[in-house]
Amino acid sequence: MNKDNKQLTKTAPKATNSPVFVEAEKMFEKLAEVTKETAARAYDFFMTRGSEFGSHFEDWLRAEAETLRAAPVKITETKEMVNVVIAVPGFKADEIEISVKDDLLIVSGETKAEEKTEDENTFYSEWRSDRFMRKLILPSRVETSDIDAKLKDGILTLALKKRAEEEAVKVAVKAA
Repeated sequence: MNKDNKQLTKTAPKATNSPVFVEAEKMFEKLAEVTKETAARAYDFFMTRGSEFGSHFEDWLRAEAETLRAAPVKITETKEMVNVVIAVPGFKADEIEISVKDDLLIVSGETKAEEKTEDENTFYSEWRSDRFMRKLILPSRVETSDIDAKLKDGILTLALKKRAEEEAVKVAVKAA
């Protein structure tokens, strides 16, 4: 046996000021889950109202407001960049996930908090949700390899480089 055996130790990951970038497929699954949860809550509102038609859109908006926190967005562009600013107060960088593919940007966040349950049915609640999700179409396709994402004072700032436009290629046709 070698006397220079090294002991492996597990260290906690270092906290960063950057959000986590994830695959688009994972974000689509998360979006589907949130939509399903919102639909179930909207159906609860519909049933509470006595199953009367006519206010289903209001039921959906109310359910969405309970399920997700609002995250206002501002998108601007220059010749080379697309800049996105999202207000996400109360979220830490490691609680935010970002996915970018072509001209589609999905940003979501969820805080880790313990929830107390009671033996009561909620009739109406304006308590803020502990998560948000935004699916945004960008004004142009962007590079996915070099994205600058910063979170400071509850403001998430993304700087995305535009993808170079591909020029049309002329193909010669040969007679057979």
